[in-house]
Parts: sequence; C-alpha cells; structure tokens
Amino acid sequence: MSFDTTQPGTQNGGTTKAARQFPLDALRGLIIVLMALDHANHFVAQQHSQGEYWGGLFPVYHDALTFLTRFVTHLAAPGFFTLMGAGMVLFADSRRQRGWSRWQVMRHFLLRGMLLIVLQFVVINRAWELSPGGWGLTVYVGVLFALGAAMMIGSLLVWLKPKYLLVLSILLLIGTELLIPDASSWNLLQYSNPLDYLNPFLIRAGGTFDLWSNYPVFPWLELLTFGMFFGYALLDDREKTYRTGMFVGFTFLLVFVVVRYLDGFGNIRPREGYSWIDFLNVVKYPPSITFTLLTTGINLILLGLLARLSTSWQRYCRPLVVFGQVPLFFYVLHLFLYPGLGWLLAPNGTTIARMLPVWLLGLLLLYPLCLWFSRFKHRQSPDSLTRLI
Repeated sequence: MSFDTTQPGTQNGGTTKAARQFPLDALRGLIIVLMALDHANHFVAQQHSQGEYWGGLFPVYHDALTFLTRFVTHLAAPGFFTLMGAGMVLFADSRRQRGWSRWQVMRHFLLRGMLLIVLQFVVINRAWELSPGGWGLTVYVGVLFALGAAMMIGSLLVWLKPKYLLVLSILLLIGTELLIPDASSWNLLQYSNPLDYLNPFLIRAGGTFDLWSNYPVFPWLELLTFGMFFGYALLDDREKTYRTGMFVGFTFLLVFVVVRYLDGFGNIRPREGYSWIDFLNVVKYPPSITFTLLTTGINLILLGLLARLSTSWQRYCRPLVVFGQVPLFFYVLHLFLYPGLGWLLAPNGTTIARMLPVWLLGLLLLYPLCLWFSRFKHRQSPDSLTRLI
C-alpha cells in the first residue's frame, strides 16, 4: 500500500527529517497493524462481520470483544488517506528542493497511483479469492483502487493553497453524503445505463457479484485533501501542528457525539439500538460524517501523542516505524500470509481470542521481511523506481 510518500531520514535527510517523520511513520505502522488484525479475523477466525454499508443488513454485535476487534480497525482506512495526503505535500516540498519540476512531481504521483490501481485488480483481488468459503466477486473495487485514484487526482490538488484544500475537504465531506441514496433503495439500484457502472468507482459502495465496491474514490477524497492541509501546516510549524491537531481531534470527537446523538444527517442511516456499541457502530461504506469525525479525531490525537514521545520511548515504536515505512510491501505480503496461516492453524475458523496469537505470529514473520525491504529501499537513489513501491 503505497501510502508512504515521504522519505525517512536514513539517507539524504539526516536526523531532523527522521524526527519530523516519526509520528507519521509510527501512526501508519500502527494502523496497518490494526488492519492486519481485521484481515486475520477474516482469514483465520472467520468471524468477520458484513460491512457497515449505507443500505442492506447492518452488523449486530453481541459482545464487546467482537465489536472492539472490528472497531479499532476502522482507524486504518481514514488514516491511510489522511497520511497519504500529508505525505504528498511533504514529498512535493522535498523534491522541489532537490530541483524537481512540478511535472516531475506530478508524474511520480500519477505513476504511483496507477501502480496501486493495477495491483488492486491484478494482485490483491487474487488474494481475496483465498477467503474461506470462496470470494464470489468478479470485480472488486477495494482500498488500493481508491488510494491510487485519489493520488492521481491529488497530483493536481496538491498545489492548491491550504485554505482551498480545507474548503474542498468540507465540501466533499458534506456533498458526497448528500449523494448517497436512502437505505431503502439498497435492493432497487440497477445497472440500467452506462453511467450506473461509474457509481461503484466514484460515489456509491455496494453493487452486484459482477461489480462490487467498498471504496468509491470521492467519499474518501475528503480525507486526502484534509491530509494535504495538515501537511502544509507541518511544513509551516511541525510542533505547533501536532499540538493543534490534538485539539482538533478532541473537537472532532465532541462534534461526533453531538451528530451521533441527534441521529439525523451525518449518520447516513439511523442507529440500530441504544447501547454504547450501537452508538459507535457507524457507516463506513461509504464513510459517513460520523465515521470520519470519529476515526480522524482519534488518529489526530494519536499523532499528537506520538509526537510527544521522547527519543527513548520512540525506540520502543521501532517495529511500527518499520511497518509504516513500507506499507505497500506489508499490505501485499500480509494478504497472502494470513490465508496461509488460517489454512494451516484454523482451517475451520476459531474464536477471536485464539485468533489473536496467530495475528501476532503473522506480524513477527513480516517484521524481518519489512525491515530488509525498508533498508534496501532507502539505499536507492531518490529517482529510483523502487521508490514507487
């Protein structure tokens, strides 16, 4: 998952750049580890719920462990888009300082975006076919597609002034939710004309077995542009931005509580009940305003906390930094590793509690491979095609 568009300070950057990137790399590593938990739940425990869609059946959780195992993984997708947006700004700034033209920077983003889209349909969808009981989908529009398409669009947006990026983020946040049909329309939508086939790629999650989408690009683009706004703030004043980001994160959580309590616009569909699980169980496909406020608020707070860690505490986060520096490499490997572990250790599924050690085993197996690739990648020149991976 080529969310990492910044370069750590292991080469040509020095310790100052490494310090600047630590919170971003560490958070990226943390959320990719949580994403692996979600996929271990799918491939190993075989207890993954159906998605939190704008229509159709909605997940019901009967115990806290099952819900929390899913809930913590919600941080991953919005975090990837936000960090990718910030990384694009930092990358463009560092490359312009090295003498790259605007076109060279845009070409890099376009190539990287196209690579993600190709990997989605050629490699990643083959991994999902290893799902217990089969996959059954002919074409699946997943997160790599949305990230790649967002990066290609972002190659044009990254040059906007921060205030315009913030306005665009708000417009996308509200506008894309206005375009989502009522939940009662879930089973009535048909592919009756060519434009209907664009919906799963652009606006609306769902579809048929022939074409199913979890990640249409425009509802997730708001997080990329917000990340770009955040990236420009980092360039202006790193320490102040992380402090302010924590305050914004808590503000997002407060607004989430209000919007969720009112249970109207911003939720896409009403709460299923009145428990704390129902309160936190929000629509992800596509991301509702409540989903975005909740997850982005937590991610901003985590970024602020990571930025406050002393150098000695940062050493304990080294595994997260390694994972966060090679997210695409990790992503591709783990989607083939966990099906294999599930087949070997729990062919008929297992409990979530027994799945957790298998999840950790997968991380232990992935760490030396990611460490090797991270060192190899950062020995390459800034112009090397290896930087696209």
